[in-house]
Amino acid sequence: MANTLVDKLKKWCRVEGLDEGHALLTVVPENTEIAVIEETMQTIKCLGRVRGRTFGDTEKEMLVLCECREPVSAERVPPEVAAPEALAAWPIITAFDKSSLQDDFNLKLIALLQAEGKTMNDVQALFADSQPTPSPEESLIRAVTNLIDKTNKPAAESEGYRCLRVFSGILPTPAGEEQFDHWLEQAYLMVEESDGSDKDKRRRIMESLKGPALEVIKAIRLSDPDITPIKCLEALESAFGLAESGDDLYFSFRLLQQQPGEKLSDFLRRLERTLTKVIQ
Repeated sequence: MANTLVDKLKKWCRVEGLDEGHALLTVVPENTEIAVIEETMQTIKCLGRVRGRTFGDTEKEMLVLCECREPVSAERVPPEVAAPEALAAWPIITAFDKSSLQDDFNLKLIALLQAEGKTMNDVQALFADSQPTPSPEESLIRAVTNLIDKTNKPAAESEGYRCLRVFSGILPTPAGEEQFDHWLEQAYLMVEESDGSDKDKRRRIMESLKGPALEVIKAIRLSDPDITPIKCLEALESAFGLAESGDDLYFSFRLLQQQPGEKLSDFLRRLERTLTKVIQ
């Protein structure tokens, strides 16, 4: 019915020589006076005057063409207006197709979900977890916002820890690979600061390994498939760390200094790991 009324409005505007962007159509009870119509329609604060009336689909209703001072829009014109004397609300029809606006929003939403690698099921899951809101539009906006927040946070983390440099345990260190001490420091930072699951952290570690280093992790996973990322790093440190005596480690610990530009938190981590080696 709405599309039929939109078509009638557009044809009526052509007959009257009226810009359809400044026109709207409403359905009122028959014998409703023009003064009452104009007074009621003034509540939407854009009506200029009534341009014409004709019979509607039934004998008890009239179609009214109204001219507006300002261009009509979805933001300015409500879907209906409260009728006088507590009668049923009068629907408001405009030349812009609200269903096409909804379709345009749906297309944009689908494109957003595809860009984020998500589906409508993910949005519905967020609906189920969220508190009910007064309007469906607010609920959808809140769900999409939550979805973007959840997908953006791991993306932000991956910028800092997109992947560890390659380490194989081969000496001398091949070109393009990381020295073990530096690789181990970055791996500990990833494990300590990333919000991902242990499974994800363990996967990142294994993706950066090859050769003998990868074989070490594969071997310990045979006995413990769910070994923690920290245990993986400790195993690598035991296998490829420098073979130093307790005295050497102690003096190295005493000589540690904060490097220029090094954050205090990073320096404290280095102190902690070195002290742990000394104690061991």
